[in-house]
Amino acid sequence: MRIVVDLNRCQGYAQCVFLAHEVFRLSGDETLTYEPNPDDEQRLQVLRAAAACPVQAIVIDRLEGAERSVTP
Repeated sequence: MRIVVDLNRCQGYAQCVFLAHEVFRLSGDETLTYEPNPDDEQRLQVLRAAAACPVQAIVIDRLEGAERSVTP
């Protein structure tokens, strides 16, 4: 799983921090930092955090997981 946050769109509401605090963090008052490649164990929390973002600034790359699930 890969996460991309549009930091120009992010307004610092921190809903993602509350829902996935191991992946998203606030530095200072409003600067968001995040782990772009979190463990798959955190998938549900990250999906919930992305869904809770009021400005939809979090994008999750699902193609990577889809490629792994394809069998030759």
